[in-house]
Amino acid sequence: MTESPLVELRRYALHPGRRESLIELFDREFVETQEAQGLRVIGQFRDLDDADRFVWLRGFADMARRAQGLAAFYGGPVWQAHRDAANATMIDSDNVFLLRPAWPGAGIDGDTSPRAQPGTTDTPPGLLDAAVFPLHAPAGSDLLALCREVLSPVLRQGGARRIGWYVTQDSPNNYPRLPVREGEPVLVGLALFDSPAAFDAFARGGTWARDALPPLAPWLAGPAQSHRLTPTARSALHA
Repeated sequence: MTESPLVELRRYALHPGRRESLIELFDREFVETQEAQGLRVIGQFRDLDDADRFVWLRGFADMARRAQGLAAFYGGPVWQAHRDAANATMIDSDNVFLLRPAWPGAGIDGDTSPRAQPGTTDTPPGLLDAAVFPLHAPAGSDLLALCREVLSPVLRQGGARRIGWYVTQDSPNNYPRLPVREGEPVLVGLALFDSPAAFDAFARGGTWARDALPPLAPWLAGPAQSHRLTPTARSALHA
């Protein structure tokens, strides 16, 4: 399967204690029904550092089919039947970046794993390190070369089995019913590790702080927002 040319990184703030309710509903009702409209549910995750955050990735073939697919899903019977229950779990669902792979082949979803069947409750393995780097200006060739030549090797040597790099898609939001953060250039790095323990070992090793952050610093407009994410039972992105 090829990578999605457009990807939403969606980070939801939830009411305390409501995450498992949303995950059960999402995995049961909102996976195949979105994909039937041409949307791609790449992966959905619990944030290990925030018990009230749900993070997911959704892919699109292009901007026109994004608008068509979103209109069909959110105007369709499944969302209409379950939207009140979903929305009741959420404080904020507008923390969304619309992204594209930083270069051809940079996406992480080109070879996602088989998705578990509906009704599965076993949690698949893996930890996705998702980092959002705010930039002074849209990413250029020098920054992307740094990703390929320095940052990715540091992650691979530290145990990352798959890596994705994304940058802001500079297109007006063509489905304004769902807001996205516009006018904020970012670089997003996704690194999939075999387990939380494997990622923790990488973090403790200090190679990222020593070899990656110093050359990256000149491009950054502020500190990175980093999330340690574990897949839900039906996430297609897992170890």
